[in-house]
Amino acid sequence: MITNTSLNDFYKRNAAPLPGGIAKEIGHFNVFEAEKLFDKKTGTRIMPYSRREYYKISWIRGKSKAEYADKVIDISENALLFATPKIPYNWVPADSDQTGMFCIFTADFLTPHKAGVSLDDLPIFQPGQVPVFQLDAEESKEIEYIFRKMQRELGADYKFKYDLLRNLVLELIHYGQKLQPMQAISTAQNASERISSLFIELLERQFPLESMNQRLNLRTAKDYADRLAVHVNHLNKVLKEVTGHTTTQIISNRVIQEAKILLKQTNWNIAEISYTLGFDDLSHFSNFFKKQTSFTPATFRA
Repeated sequence: MITNTSLNDFYKRNAAPLPGGIAKEIGHFNVFEAEKLFDKKTGTRIMPYSRREYYKISWIRGKSKAEYADKVIDISENALLFATPKIPYNWVPADSDQTGMFCIFTADFLTPHKAGVSLDDLPIFQPGQVPVFQLDAEESKEIEYIFRKMQRELGADYKFKYDLLRNLVLELIHYGQKLQPMQAISTAQNASERISSLFIELLERQFPLESMNQRLNLRTAKDYADRLAVHVNHLNKVLKEVTGHTTTQIISNRVIQEAKILLKQTNWNIAEISYTLGFDDLSHFSNFFKKQTSFTPATFRA
C-alpha cells in the first residue's frame, strides 16, 4: 500500500532537513532512494510529494506494473518511468524488495532552461504516450550514475549546484526520449475500475482551490478524456457503469461542492470565485450554480 504525505511532513518524520539553498530557488527539487521509503512494519510506502504539483522521474529495479487508464505496462527488472502531475497513473510493486531512485521537481524548477517551452510540450510528457522505458544492464548503470550524482550534488556546498541539478534532470529527460517505449499489455481486465479510479484521482487533483491565482483548467468531459488518453464516449460509458453518473454530472457535482466551500469559507467576491472555477463569464457561473442548487451564489452565501 502507498500512503501520501506532504514534503514538510516527510522531512519532519525522517528528521531530514530541506535541501540546502532550496529557499533561494524557483520551484522545488529533491531526490530519494525508493527502498528507504518502505515501512516494513506496516507494509506501506510513503509518497513524499503531492502528485498534483510535482513531475517525477523514477529509476525502478524489480518487478512491478505501471497502470494508466487504458494501458498496463509490466516492468520486469530495470526501467525508467516519467510522470507528470497532469496524467494520473498507479505504480504497483510486485513485492517489498523494490529498489531504485526517483527525483521530483516542479515545472518552475526547470524554467531557466526551458526558454519558454512547457514541460508538457515534450513528447515524454504527452497524454497517450507510454512513458516507461525498459533498460538493459548498461543503460541501468548509466541512469543510476546520474541519480547518484544528483544525490551527491544535492548535499554539496557548490554555489551553482541547482544549475547542475537542472542539467541532470534534462539529461534524464533526453535520455528517456531517445529510448523505445515499452509495450502495453492487454487492458481488458479491470479496465473499467482503473479508468474510473484514475478519473476520480485526476478530478481531485484540481482541488482544493486555495488561491485566486489557481484556476480550474479541466472543466469538460473531453478535457478529462484527453488527459486519460481515452475516447470521451468510452469514459462516459465506463463512469456510468461504475458510478451510475455521467462524466459531466460527476464534474458538475465536484465543482458545486468547491463553489459552496469558497462561498462560505472565503471572502473572495463571486466574480473571483467564478474565475477560479473556470468560468469566463459571471452570469454563466450564476446560472450553473442556480441550476444545480436552486439558489443564486449571492443567496447561498447570505
